[in-house]
Amino acid sequence: MNPETPAAVADAPAVPPSPAVEAAAAAAQAAPVEHLAPVADHSLLGLVLQAGPVVQGVMGALVLASVICWTIMIAKAIVLGGLQREIRRLGAASEGEAPNGEGLAARIQRAAAREWAEGREVGESRADYRERIERAMREALTGGLRRAQAGTAFLATTGAVGPFVGLFGTVWGIMGSFQGIAQMRDTSLAVVAPGIAEALLATAIGLVAAIPAVIGYNRIARRVAGLRAEGLAAISSIGARLSARPPRGGLARAAE
Repeated sequence: MNPETPAAVADAPAVPPSPAVEAAAAAAQAAPVEHLAPVADHSLLGLVLQAGPVVQGVMGALVLASVICWTIMIAKAIVLGGLQREIRRLGAASEGEAPNGEGLAARIQRAAAREWAEGREVGESRADYRERIERAMREALTGGLRRAQAGTAFLATTGAVGPFVGLFGTVWGIMGSFQGIAQMRDTSLAVVAPGIAEALLATAIGLVAAIPAVIGYNRIARRVAGLRAEGLAAISSIGARLSARPPRGGLARAAE
């Protein structure tokens, strides 16, 4: 049986710490806060700033493409609104009205007036005469709509390529994360998660750039198709009226 009792152990004098232990404790207490390991920033901006140069380049390219796409969509909305008013003006115009200005309606009317002023050629039927007048108007309409569609190919390209560009950034970022795992020899989630989050952010930005671009391109294409149909209907009506009567002095002078 052990002769020492708990009271005897409690009354034993405490062994003072060695000078080396006291120095280590004092150094730990006096260590400045900035020497501690920095806390990773997991916000969106922090993930972008912490990403590698390749992933940052991919993100920057996608953001720039998104800005260009929104600029194109806003500009085309304004242009197509103006064309809508021009085509409505064309449908409300009479064949006796002298065209003026540089709008689409005026250009189409002048094209029709030039063909009408020449009159029917010898042996030309009324249907051929009408087709000649309408063809001149259709060419003017097609030219105006083609200019309105300029730049929309960038929307289609961004919508098709954007997700894959973002996926490239994701793959590159995940490769960097795996390399970091191999160097640190640590597979814990705290080590892997930040790199994977940075990589997936590239895919998210690619989708943010691509989805509005696809929607905008489809909306512009539908509006242009609708404007073309309205313009062709107005052209057919004008061609039928002009081919039914001979040229008059007013439009003949306007066509010169």
